[in-house]
Amino acid sequence: MKNGLKRISFLGLGLMLAAGLITTPAFAADKVIKIGTLFPLTGPCALAGQRCQASVVTAADVINNVYPDIQVPLAGKPGLLDGYKIELVHADHQGKPDVGKSEAERLFNQEKVYAIIGSYNSAVTKPVSFVAERKKKLFMCGCSSSAALTKRGYKRFFRMAPTDETESLEFVEVMKWLNKKQGTGLKTVGLIYENTEFGKHAADEGKKAAKEHGYEVVVDVPFNPGATNLNSEVQTLKAKNPDVIFGACLGGDYTLWVKTMKQMNWLPKAALNYCTGYQDPIITKQLGKDANFFMGGTGYSPEFAELMPAVAAVEKIYKQKTNPSVPFDSDSIQEAVALFILAQAIDKADTLDYETVAKTLYDNTWESPLSLGGKVAFSAGGQNIKAMSLITQLQGGSYKRIFPLDLANTTPVIPMTAWDKR
Repeated sequence: MKNGLKRISFLGLGLMLAAGLITTPAFAADKVIKIGTLFPLTGPCALAGQRCQASVVTAADVINNVYPDIQVPLAGKPGLLDGYKIELVHADHQGKPDVGKSEAERLFNQEKVYAIIGSYNSAVTKPVSFVAERKKKLFMCGCSSSAALTKRGYKRFFRMAPTDETESLEFVEVMKWLNKKQGTGLKTVGLIYENTEFGKHAADEGKKAAKEHGYEVVVDVPFNPGATNLNSEVQTLKAKNPDVIFGACLGGDYTLWVKTMKQMNWLPKAALNYCTGYQDPIITKQLGKDANFFMGGTGYSPEFAELMPAVAAVEKIYKQKTNPSVPFDSDSIQEAVALFILAQAIDKADTLDYETVAKTLYDNTWESPLSLGGKVAFSAGGQNIKAMSLITQLQGGSYKRIFPLDLANTTPVIPMTAWDKR
Protein backbone atom coordinates (compact mmCIF):
# COMPACT_ATOMS: atom_id res chain seq x y z
CA MET A 1 0.00 0.00 0.00
CA LYS A 2 2.83 2.39 0.87
CA ASN A 3 4.50 1.69 -2.47
CA GLY A 4 1.22 2.40 -4.21
CA LEU A 5 0.90 5.70 -2.38
CA LYS A 6 4.49 6.57 -3.26
CA ARG A 7 3.83 5.89 -6.94
CA ILE A 8 0.71 8.06 -6.79
CA SER A 9 2.70 10.83 -5.03
CA PHE A 10 5.42 10.80 -7.67
CA LEU A 11 2.80 10.78 -10.41
CA GLY A 12 1.05 13.73 -8.76
CA LEU A 13 4.35 15.60 -8.44
CA GLY A 14 5.10 15.00 -12.10
CA LEU A 15 1.68 16.28 -13.12
CA MET A 16 2.12 19.37 -10.94
CA LEU A 17 5.53 20.11 -12.46
CA ALA A 18 4.17 19.63 -15.96
CA ALA A 19 1.29 21.98 -15.20
CA GLY A 20 3.66 24.60 -13.76
CA LEU A 21 2.00 24.52 -10.35
CA ILE A 22 5.33 24.24 -8.57
CA THR A 23 7.26 27.41 -9.34
CA THR A 24 10.56 26.80 -7.54
CA PRO A 25 13.17 26.30 -10.29
CA ALA A 26 14.24 22.68 -10.71
CA PHE A 27 18.00 23.14 -11.07
CA ALA A 28 19.11 20.54 -8.53
CA ALA A 29 20.14 17.91 -11.10
CA ASP A 30 23.16 19.85 -12.41
CA LYS A 31 23.42 22.59 -9.76
CA VAL A 32 23.20 25.37 -12.34
CA ILE A 33 21.28 28.63 -11.99
CA LYS A 34 20.61 30.10 -15.41
CA ILE A 35 20.57 33.89 -15.56
CA GLY A 36 19.64 35.76 -18.73
CA THR A 37 21.40 38.94 -19.82
CA LEU A 38 19.56 41.23 -22.22
CA PHE A 39 21.47 44.20 -23.63
CA PRO A 40 21.84 46.13 -26.93
CA LEU A 41 24.69 44.14 -28.48
CA THR A 42 24.00 45.63 -31.91
CA GLY A 43 22.58 48.99 -32.93
CA PRO A 44 23.49 52.54 -31.84
CA CYS A 45 24.20 51.56 -28.20
CA ALA A 46 26.10 48.35 -29.01
CA LEU A 47 29.38 49.32 -27.36
CA ALA A 48 27.63 50.20 -24.11
CA GLY A 49 25.61 46.99 -24.24
CA GLN A 50 28.68 44.87 -24.86
CA ARG A 51 30.42 46.40 -21.85
CA CYS A 52 27.34 45.77 -19.70
CA GLN A 53 27.33 42.13 -20.77
CA ALA A 54 31.05 41.79 -20.02
CA SER A 55 30.42 43.27 -16.59
CA VAL A 56 27.84 40.59 -15.75
CA VAL A 57 30.21 37.91 -17.09
CA THR A 58 32.84 39.29 -14.71
CA ALA A 59 30.49 39.12 -11.73
CA ALA A 60 29.55 35.51 -12.58
CA ASP A 61 33.23 34.58 -12.78
CA VAL A 62 33.87 36.04 -9.32
CA ILE A 63 30.81 34.32 -7.84
CA ASN A 64 31.49 30.92 -9.42
CA ASN A 65 35.17 30.74 -8.46
CA VAL A 66 37.38 31.52 -5.49
CA TYR A 67 39.10 34.92 -5.40
CA PRO A 68 40.28 35.33 -1.80
CA ASP A 69 42.00 38.65 -2.53
CA ILE A 70 38.91 40.34 -4.00
CA GLN A 71 37.01 42.29 -1.36
CA VAL A 72 33.51 41.62 -2.70
CA PRO A 73 30.84 39.42 -1.07
CA LEU A 74 30.86 35.80 -2.36
CA ALA A 75 34.36 36.13 -3.89
CA GLY A 76 35.89 33.89 -1.22
CA LYS A 77 33.90 30.72 -1.96
CA PRO A 78 32.89 28.80 -5.09
CA GLY A 79 29.30 29.29 -6.19
CA LEU A 80 26.06 29.53 -4.21
CA LEU A 81 23.86 27.27 -2.10
CA ASP A 82 26.55 24.69 -1.43
CA GLY A 83 27.83 24.30 -4.96
CA TYR A 84 25.41 25.92 -7.40
CA LYS A 85 27.09 27.79 -10.27
CA ILE A 86 25.69 30.64 -12.34
CA GLU A 87 25.35 30.02 -16.06
CA LEU A 88 24.66 33.06 -18.22
CA VAL A 89 22.46 33.04 -21.31
CA HIS A 90 23.00 36.14 -23.45
CA ALA A 91 20.51 37.90 -25.72
CA ASP A 92 20.53 41.04 -27.89
CA HIS A 93 17.56 43.42 -27.93
CA GLN A 94 19.16 45.80 -30.50
CA GLY A 95 17.77 48.78 -28.61
CA LYS A 96 14.24 47.84 -29.73
CA PRO A 97 11.43 47.37 -27.15
CA ASP A 98 9.56 44.79 -29.25
CA VAL A 99 12.70 42.71 -29.74
CA GLY A 100 13.45 42.96 -26.02
CA LYS A 101 9.98 41.71 -25.11
CA SER A 102 10.19 38.70 -27.46
CA GLU A 103 13.70 37.87 -26.26
CA ALA A 104 12.53 38.02 -22.63
CA GLU A 105 9.74 35.57 -23.47
CA ARG A 106 12.29 33.28 -25.14
CA LEU A 107 14.73 33.47 -22.24
CA PHE A 108 12.06 32.53 -19.71
CA ASN A 109 10.10 30.03 -21.80
CA GLN A 110 12.79 28.26 -23.81
CA GLU A 111 16.07 28.90 -22.00
CA LYS A 112 14.38 28.53 -18.59
CA VAL A 113 16.39 31.31 -16.99
CA TYR A 114 15.78 32.06 -13.33
CA ALA A 115 16.07 35.84 -13.74
CA ILE A 116 17.06 38.46 -16.30
CA ILE A 117 19.62 41.24 -15.87
CA GLY A 118 19.38 44.29 -18.16
CA SER A 119 18.50 46.11 -20.26
CA TYR A 120 20.45 49.43 -20.45
CA ASN A 121 17.76 51.24 -22.47
CA SER A 122 14.81 52.18 -20.23
CA ALA A 123 12.52 51.85 -23.24
CA VAL A 124 13.44 48.16 -23.43
CA THR A 125 13.61 47.55 -19.69
CA LYS A 126 9.95 48.60 -19.39
CA PRO A 127 8.39 45.76 -21.48
CA VAL A 128 11.02 43.20 -20.49
CA SER A 129 10.42 43.74 -16.78
CA PHE A 130 6.68 43.52 -17.44
CA VAL A 131 7.26 40.02 -18.85
CA ALA A 132 9.20 39.06 -15.72
CA GLU A 133 6.53 40.45 -13.40
CA ARG A 134 3.74 38.69 -15.27
CA LYS A 135 5.61 35.39 -15.10
CA LYS A 136 6.40 35.98 -11.41
CA LYS A 137 10.13 35.85 -12.13
CA LEU A 138 12.86 38.32 -11.14
CA PHE A 139 14.28 41.25 -13.10
CA MET A 140 17.50 42.90 -11.92
CA CYS A 141 18.05 46.33 -13.48
CA GLY A 142 21.50 47.81 -13.37
CA CYS A 143 21.42 51.23 -14.97
CA SER A 144 18.10 51.99 -16.74
CA SER A 145 17.26 55.31 -15.13
CA SER A 146 13.63 56.19 -15.94
CA ALA A 147 12.04 57.06 -12.60
CA ALA A 148 8.74 55.59 -13.81
CA LEU A 149 10.18 52.07 -13.76
CA THR A 150 10.07 51.91 -9.96
CA LYS A 151 6.67 53.58 -9.67
CA ARG A 152 4.61 50.74 -11.17
CA GLY A 153 4.08 48.78 -7.96
CA TYR A 154 6.04 45.79 -9.24
CA LYS A 155 7.20 43.27 -6.64
CA ARG A 156 9.98 41.55 -8.62
CA PHE A 157 11.79 44.50 -10.18
CA PHE A 158 15.00 45.75 -8.53
CA ARG A 159 17.10 48.68 -9.78
CA MET A 160 20.63 49.55 -8.64
CA ALA A 161 21.22 53.02 -10.16
CA PRO A 162 19.88 56.49 -9.29
CA THR A 163 16.90 57.72 -11.29
CA ASP A 164 16.41 60.68 -13.61
CA GLU A 165 14.30 62.25 -10.86
CA THR A 166 17.24 62.12 -8.46
CA GLU A 167 19.68 63.47 -11.05
CA SER A 168 17.33 66.31 -12.03
CA LEU A 169 17.25 67.48 -8.42
CA GLU A 170 21.04 67.27 -8.31
CA PHE A 171 21.26 69.35 -11.49
CA VAL A 172 19.27 72.23 -10.02
CA GLU A 173 21.24 72.04 -6.77
CA VAL A 174 24.44 72.43 -8.80
CA MET A 175 22.94 75.39 -10.67
CA LYS A 176 22.02 77.12 -7.40
CA TRP A 177 25.48 76.47 -6.00
CA LEU A 178 27.21 77.79 -9.13
CA ASN A 179 25.12 80.96 -9.04
CA LYS A 180 25.95 81.52 -5.38
CA LYS A 181 29.60 80.51 -5.45
CA GLN A 182 30.73 81.69 -8.88
CA GLY A 183 28.08 84.24 -9.84
CA THR A 184 27.34 82.36 -13.06
CA GLY A 185 23.88 83.89 -13.56
CA LEU A 186 22.23 80.65 -14.64
CA LYS A 187 18.52 81.40 -15.15
CA THR A 188 17.17 79.48 -18.14
CA VAL A 189 17.10 75.79 -19.04
CA GLY A 190 16.74 73.91 -22.31
CA LEU A 191 16.35 70.18 -22.87
CA ILE A 192 17.40 67.83 -25.64
CA TYR A 193 16.38 64.19 -25.34
CA GLU A 194 15.68 61.04 -27.28
CA ASN A 195 12.01 60.38 -27.89
CA THR A 196 11.88 57.17 -25.80
CA GLU A 197 10.88 56.01 -22.32
CA PHE A 198 14.24 57.17 -21.01
CA GLY A 199 14.39 60.51 -22.79
CA LYS A 200 10.80 61.60 -22.23
CA HIS A 201 10.84 60.78 -18.53
CA ALA A 202 14.22 62.45 -18.06
CA ALA A 203 12.87 65.57 -19.76
CA ASP A 204 9.72 65.53 -17.62
CA GLU A 205 11.77 65.26 -14.44
CA GLY A 206 14.18 67.95 -15.63
CA LYS A 207 11.38 70.41 -16.44
CA LYS A 208 9.66 69.70 -13.14
CA ALA A 209 12.82 70.23 -11.06
CA ALA A 210 13.80 73.38 -12.94
CA LYS A 211 10.38 75.02 -12.62
CA GLU A 212 9.99 74.11 -8.95
CA HIS A 213 13.32 75.81 -8.19
CA GLY A 214 12.57 78.98 -10.11
CA TYR A 215 14.35 78.35 -13.41
CA GLU A 216 12.64 79.13 -16.71
CA VAL A 217 12.45 76.30 -19.25
CA VAL A 218 12.80 78.05 -22.63
CA VAL A 219 13.19 75.17 -25.09
CA ASP A 220 12.31 71.48 -25.25
CA VAL A 221 13.77 69.44 -28.13
CA PRO A 222 13.05 65.72 -28.67
CA PHE A 223 14.70 63.66 -31.43
CA ASN A 224 14.47 60.11 -32.72
CA PRO A 225 17.28 57.88 -31.43
CA GLY A 226 19.79 56.76 -34.02
CA ALA A 227 19.49 60.11 -35.82
CA THR A 228 21.84 60.87 -38.71
CA ASN A 229 21.36 64.61 -38.49
CA LEU A 230 20.62 66.90 -35.53
CA ASN A 231 21.03 70.23 -37.33
CA SER A 232 17.47 71.44 -36.84
CA GLU A 233 17.42 70.34 -33.19
CA VAL A 234 20.66 72.16 -32.35
CA GLN A 235 19.55 75.20 -34.36
CA THR A 236 16.42 75.33 -32.20
CA LEU A 237 18.55 75.21 -29.04
CA LYS A 238 20.88 77.91 -30.38
CA ALA A 239 17.97 80.21 -31.27
CA LYS A 240 16.61 80.06 -27.70
CA ASN A 241 20.14 80.14 -26.21
CA PRO A 242 19.39 78.68 -22.74
CA ASP A 243 22.00 79.12 -20.03
CA VAL A 244 21.95 75.39 -19.22
CA ILE A 245 21.13 72.31 -21.26
CA PHE A 246 19.87 69.09 -19.69
CA GLY A 247 20.79 66.30 -22.11
CA ALA A 248 19.42 62.77 -22.42
CA CYS A 249 21.30 61.43 -25.44
CA LEU A 250 22.74 57.91 -25.53
CA GLY A 251 25.66 56.47 -27.48
CA GLY A 252 26.25 57.85 -30.95
CA ASP A 253 23.43 60.38 -30.53
CA TYR A 254 25.49 62.13 -27.87
CA THR A 255 28.52 62.25 -30.17
CA LEU A 256 26.41 63.69 -32.99
CA TRP A 257 24.88 66.30 -30.68
CA VAL A 258 28.30 67.52 -29.49
CA LYS A 259 29.74 67.61 -33.02
CA THR A 260 26.72 69.49 -34.34
CA MET A 261 27.05 72.14 -31.63
CA LYS A 262 30.69 72.58 -32.61
CA GLN A 263 29.75 72.83 -36.29
CA MET A 264 27.27 75.60 -35.42
CA ASN A 265 29.82 77.24 -33.09
CA TRP A 266 27.43 77.35 -30.16
CA LEU A 267 27.53 76.27 -26.53
CA PRO A 268 25.36 76.98 -23.50
CA LYS A 269 27.06 78.19 -20.34
CA ALA A 270 26.71 74.66 -18.92
CA ALA A 271 25.50 71.25 -20.10
CA LEU A 272 24.35 68.65 -17.58
CA ASN A 273 23.77 65.10 -18.80
CA TYR A 274 21.78 62.18 -17.49
CA CYS A 275 22.78 58.51 -17.85
CA THR A 276 24.11 59.21 -21.35
CA GLY A 277 26.98 59.14 -23.79
CA TYR A 278 28.67 61.67 -21.53
CA GLN A 279 29.55 58.84 -19.15
CA ASP A 280 30.97 56.60 -21.90
CA PRO A 281 34.80 56.52 -21.79
CA ILE A 282 35.02 55.42 -25.42
CA ILE A 283 32.92 58.35 -26.61
CA THR A 284 34.99 60.69 -24.44
CA LYS A 285 38.15 59.40 -26.08
CA GLN A 286 36.66 59.68 -29.57
CA LEU A 287 35.56 63.27 -29.02
CA GLY A 288 38.93 64.33 -27.62
CA LYS A 289 39.01 68.01 -26.62
CA ASP A 290 35.43 68.43 -27.79
CA ALA A 291 34.26 66.31 -24.84
CA ASN A 292 35.67 68.70 -22.26
CA PHE A 293 33.59 70.95 -19.98
CA PHE A 294 30.37 68.95 -20.35
CA MET A 295 28.96 67.76 -17.01
CA GLY A 296 26.69 65.04 -15.70
CA GLY A 297 25.86 62.46 -13.07
CA THR A 298 28.46 59.70 -12.73
CA GLY A 299 28.33 56.57 -10.56
CA TYR A 300 31.84 55.39 -11.36
CA SER A 301 34.94 56.40 -13.27
CA PRO A 302 38.63 55.49 -12.75
CA GLU A 303 39.08 58.88 -11.08
CA PHE A 304 36.92 57.57 -8.20
CA ALA A 305 39.47 54.87 -7.33
CA GLU A 306 40.22 56.20 -3.84
CA LEU A 307 36.49 56.29 -3.06
CA MET A 308 35.90 52.71 -4.27
CA PRO A 309 39.09 50.70 -3.53
CA ALA A 310 37.47 47.28 -4.07
CA VAL A 311 36.79 47.98 -7.75
CA ALA A 312 40.37 47.61 -9.04
CA ALA A 313 40.67 43.84 -8.57
CA VAL A 314 37.27 43.16 -10.16
CA GLU A 315 38.01 45.60 -12.98
CA LYS A 316 41.17 43.64 -13.79
CA ILE A 317 39.02 40.58 -14.54
CA TYR A 318 36.52 42.73 -16.44
CA LYS A 319 39.23 43.98 -18.80
CA GLN A 320 39.97 40.37 -19.70
CA LYS A 321 36.34 39.96 -20.78
CA THR A 322 36.26 43.05 -23.01
CA ASN A 323 38.59 45.67 -24.49
CA PRO A 324 41.53 45.85 -22.02
CA SER A 325 41.89 49.58 -22.61
CA VAL A 326 38.30 50.30 -21.52
CA PRO A 327 37.61 50.51 -17.77
CA PHE A 328 34.32 50.00 -16.01
CA ASP A 329 32.02 52.91 -16.67
CA SER A 330 29.11 54.30 -14.67
CA ASP A 331 26.58 52.07 -16.43
CA SER A 332 28.40 48.76 -16.84
CA ILE A 333 29.50 48.54 -13.21
CA GLN A 334 25.84 48.74 -12.11
CA GLU A 335 25.10 45.55 -14.06
CA ALA A 336 27.81 43.70 -12.13
CA VAL A 337 26.24 45.01 -8.93
CA ALA A 338 22.87 43.64 -10.06
CA LEU A 339 24.20 40.08 -10.27
CA PHE A 340 26.19 40.35 -7.03
CA ILE A 341 23.10 41.50 -5.13
CA LEU A 342 20.89 38.79 -6.61
CA ALA A 343 23.50 36.14 -5.78
CA GLN A 344 23.80 37.38 -2.19
CA ALA A 345 20.02 37.22 -1.79
CA ILE A 346 19.84 33.65 -3.14
CA ASP A 347 22.64 32.58 -0.84
CA LYS A 348 21.11 34.25 2.22
CA ALA A 349 17.62 32.92 1.46
CA ASP A 350 19.13 29.43 1.09
CA THR A 351 16.57 28.64 -1.57
CA LEU A 352 15.64 29.42 -5.16
CA ASP A 353 12.00 30.02 -4.32
CA TYR A 354 11.06 33.28 -6.03
CA GLU A 355 8.87 34.68 -3.26
CA THR A 356 11.49 34.01 -0.62
CA VAL A 357 14.32 35.52 -2.66
CA ALA A 358 12.27 38.62 -3.50
CA LYS A 359 11.38 39.09 0.17
CA THR A 360 15.02 38.62 1.12
CA LEU A 361 16.06 41.31 -1.36
CA TYR A 362 13.61 43.74 0.26
CA ASP A 363 14.31 42.82 3.87
CA ASN A 364 18.06 43.40 3.92
CA THR A 365 20.70 46.05 3.34
CA TRP A 366 23.40 44.57 1.13
CA GLU A 367 27.13 45.17 1.13
CA SER A 368 28.11 46.51 -2.28
CA PRO A 369 31.75 47.61 -2.60
CA LEU A 370 31.24 48.23 -6.33
CA SER A 371 28.59 50.88 -5.58
CA LEU A 372 29.58 54.45 -4.85
CA GLY A 373 27.46 54.44 -1.69
CA GLY A 374 28.84 51.06 -0.59
CA LYS A 375 25.36 49.67 0.20
CA VAL A 376 22.20 48.58 -1.61
CA ALA A 377 18.70 48.56 -0.09
CA PHE A 378 15.34 48.54 -1.83
CA SER A 379 12.17 50.52 -1.21
CA ALA A 380 8.71 49.45 -2.42
CA GLY A 381 8.79 49.26 -6.21
CA GLY A 382 12.39 48.12 -6.23
CA GLN A 383 14.42 51.33 -6.17
CA ASN A 384 17.82 51.19 -4.49
CA ILE A 385 17.52 53.92 -1.85
CA LYS A 386 21.30 53.85 -1.28
CA ALA A 387 22.03 54.69 -4.94
CA MET A 388 24.45 57.55 -5.33
CA SER A 389 26.18 59.48 -8.08
CA LEU A 390 28.48 62.49 -8.24
CA ILE A 391 28.22 65.46 -10.56
CA THR A 392 31.39 65.54 -12.62
CA GLN A 393 32.87 67.70 -15.35
CA LEU A 394 35.19 66.46 -18.06
CA GLN A 395 38.44 68.40 -17.92
CA GLY A 396 41.43 67.21 -19.94
CA GLY A 397 39.54 64.01 -20.74
CA SER A 398 39.14 63.11 -17.04
CA TYR A 399 35.97 63.08 -14.94
CA LYS A 400 36.58 65.68 -12.24
CA ARG A 401 34.36 65.62 -9.16
CA ILE A 402 32.56 68.92 -8.58
CA PHE A 403 29.49 68.10 -6.44
CA PRO A 404 28.61 67.36 -3.64
CA LEU A 405 31.22 69.59 -2.11
CA ASP A 406 32.52 67.11 0.47
CA LEU A 407 33.63 64.80 -2.37
CA ALA A 408 34.67 67.47 -4.88
CA ASN A 409 38.25 67.72 -6.08
CA THR A 410 37.99 70.38 -8.81
CA THR A 411 36.44 73.77 -9.47
CA PRO A 412 34.09 73.62 -12.48
CA VAL A 413 34.75 75.67 -15.58
CA ILE A 414 31.63 77.80 -16.17
CA PRO A 415 30.88 79.06 -18.74
CA MET A 416 32.12 76.24 -20.94
CA THR A 417 35.27 77.16 -22.87
CA ALA A 418 34.42 78.20 -26.42
CA TRP A 419 35.20 75.76 -29.24
CA ASP A 420 37.93 77.97 -30.76
CA LYS A 421 39.68 78.51 -27.42
CA ARG A 422 40.35 74.86 -26.54
